[in-house]
Amino acid sequence: MVDVQPEELRALAWAFLYFFCLLSSYYILRPLRDEMGIAGGVQHLQWVFTGTFLAMLAIVPVFGAVTSRFQLRKALPLIYLFFVGNILIFFFLFRALGSPTALTVAFFIWTSVFNLFVISVFWSFMTDIFSNEQAHRLFGFVAAGGSAGALAGPGITALLAIPLGADNLLLISAGLLGFAILCIQRLLHWTQTVEDTIGTAADTLPEEPPEPGFAENGVWSRSLGGGWLDGIRLVTKSPYLLGICLFILLTATLRTFLYFTQAHIVQGAFADPARRTTLFALMDLGVNVLTIFLQVIVTGRLLSRFGVPVALSLVPLFVILSLTGLGLAPILPILVAAQIGTRAGNYSLIRPGREVLFTVVRRDEKYKAKNFIDTVIFRFGDAASGWVFAGITGVGLGLTGAAFIGIPLAAVWLGAGYLLGKRQEALRDESADVLVPTTQVTETMDT
Repeated sequence: MVDVQPEELRALAWAFLYFFCLLSSYYILRPLRDEMGIAGGVQHLQWVFTGTFLAMLAIVPVFGAVTSRFQLRKALPLIYLFFVGNILIFFFLFRALGSPTALTVAFFIWTSVFNLFVISVFWSFMTDIFSNEQAHRLFGFVAAGGSAGALAGPGITALLAIPLGADNLLLISAGLLGFAILCIQRLLHWTQTVEDTIGTAADTLPEEPPEPGFAENGVWSRSLGGGWLDGIRLVTKSPYLLGICLFILLTATLRTFLYFTQAHIVQGAFADPARRTTLFALMDLGVNVLTIFLQVIVTGRLLSRFGVPVALSLVPLFVILSLTGLGLAPILPILVAAQIGTRAGNYSLIRPGREVLFTVVRRDEKYKAKNFIDTVIFRFGDAASGWVFAGITGVGLGLTGAAFIGIPLAAVWLGAGYLLGKRQEALRDESADVLVPTTQVTETMDT
């Protein structure tokens, strides 16, 4: 099913397990987060999304400082240990205080930050240890590890929530996140034992020559250097990274439009919180089953054959069709189909495709700039579009008006994805020309 070389098998297995643990940990928490969002009032969601954006602004400089000061092989586990500690703090607070409004809002915001942040760090690591060519072949299967975890998480919640209690599920989530740290250590060990450089010359810092491997005195034993605001600086200096910012911003905007539409339609369809939670769990199940199928069977083949431009264009096209349907009939069946198809497409096509975009940038851009884009830019899109949605419904346009306003945004999203994919291919070819001179290629062919 996967075009993987023997020397890559160990790394592919650990990467799969790593992402499995991350998404299992998150999806144990997700149904609780979504129910808290509705229980707090859908009319207040834009405030919660704004709070999430502000929390992202606060944590990104901390990430920049950690990666600037600590060796990468130490910084990555430290980041996950920090979030394990956060989960344990929430566990003790819920046990001691119950579920007051302030704590539930804090948990909603924290979970939204946690989700984006740990996954951004994961994909930064993946684009660092796998080359562009490997990414095309392997990222679909790596992403399937996350989808398998996203199936396991709701399953664990459904099976154990009643016998163990919801609070105790936080301990399982923390344990899975802790196991991800072991996966990081095994992947670092793999990179240190390979005979050849896994990445391209673009993977090294600009002032350093390509290294023969990832030994103890190599890149993983150094910090990234620079300052705590490097992520912003690197983005503003690169038209390519600014283009990715636009794509991520539109991704977040359309995602939030559908999320707010979901909240309004589900609130009108079900008055019972338990039935709403059940629907969310069933939708998660449908999304993850479809996602795993696409990731294992479709993603790698589509990326290898048609490239990143097509992978980044298909989901926006589906969103255009979905918003058209919701504009004409904002009802639950159309919403469920739109959400399942869009989210599955995001996980199986948009996510692997957009991560391939980062395989042609420098190491500091893979961590600092990418983290800024994946977190602050993404959550800014959430917050801004949340207020836009509230404004649209506030002036009486309703769900139909919001859906039709989203259609031209989805069209711009489609165009941005296609053009970014073309630019990535051009940068990939330029890197290949630098790494392998024409004379060397000719000599190899003659031999």
